[in-house]
Amino acid sequence: MPFPVFQRLALVFVGLLLTEGLAADAKPKAKAPQPKPTLKVWPAEVREIRYHSAADDSKQPAKYYDSGSKKKRPLLVALHTWSGDYRQKTSVPYAKWCIEHDWIMIHPNFRGSNTRPEAMGSELAVADILSAVDHAKANAAVDESRIYLVGASGGGYASLLMAGRAPEIWAGVSAWVPINDLQAWYFETRERKLGYADHIVKATGGVPEDGTAAAEHCRLRSAATYLKKARGVRLDINAGIHDGYTGSVPVSHALNAFNLVARKPDRLSDEQVEYFTKQRNVPDALQSEVEMDWTYGAKKVLFRRQSGAARVTIFEGGHEIIHEAALKWLAKQGKAGSGKK
Repeated sequence: MPFPVFQRLALVFVGLLLTEGLAADAKPKAKAPQPKPTLKVWPAEVREIRYHSAADDSKQPAKYYDSGSKKKRPLLVALHTWSGDYRQKTSVPYAKWCIEHDWIMIHPNFRGSNTRPEAMGSELAVADILSAVDHAKANAAVDESRIYLVGASGGGYASLLMAGRAPEIWAGVSAWVPINDLQAWYFETRERKLGYADHIVKATGGVPEDGTAAAEHCRLRSAATYLKKARGVRLDINAGIHDGYTGSVPVSHALNAFNLVARKPDRLSDEQVEYFTKQRNVPDALQSEVEMDWTYGAKKVLFRRQSGAARVTIFEGGHEIIHEAALKWLAKQGKAGSGKK
């Protein structure tokens, strides 16, 4: 029996709706907007200050934290990276640690990114860092037996430099993926066509070929020139095995820096340093010198050696800092009478 007219029309209408629905499903749907990653921001407790630099009687900027407690507390001097300045957000983890543990923190500018003669380990930059320590000591209850220094990349370079320039101040220095020798790094980065080579030219006034004024500037500003004076400083040098390939600073800089502060029997040979650097691996004879360290998280420690107060660690990683490892190591350090080993 045929359907009445109205029923046939109804079926056609339903069919059209189904067809529209299928067609709509076949069309690519617009993606829902994805939330943007949250940028790290400086905690509200951290203030921006200007402090007096003895270098040139100028007022220099810094990020600064002090809870106001009258109890003596550690001071963390945290140093920005090569191309950064005192505002860089990658230093926020230092501030968060200091807030959580009631440490004092100062994060100085020391003349900003290393692209000008006034920066890159100059006498002005060195004096700025020392004056930052003086500012904290004058304005907060600093435990002078627990003044710590930390930095990565350009900050690691400046940390090594300051370990040699003012060894009497620091209870612990943690330097990550640091530059040890500026002249050597110039040629390494120039060969890889990295912009850091141009930075060194701008800061020193020329190409640092042997015998030039620029080469002398590199010598006077290099950590390598002063590190022998840091023997006895509790010094923590770290590098990722792939840095120099996936990153900008060959692992040789960390290993050569260690050799400058290590006792003679503990130093690595030139051949071993070259193997680490070129093969991105630990030489067979050194494979046993591995230590489990949970503070490095997923970044396995591949090699570690201690000599006197200094140690070097090579981990599975690149051009980076593991903040937890750096800060927990520093927290264990102290000068005589501080109760810390």
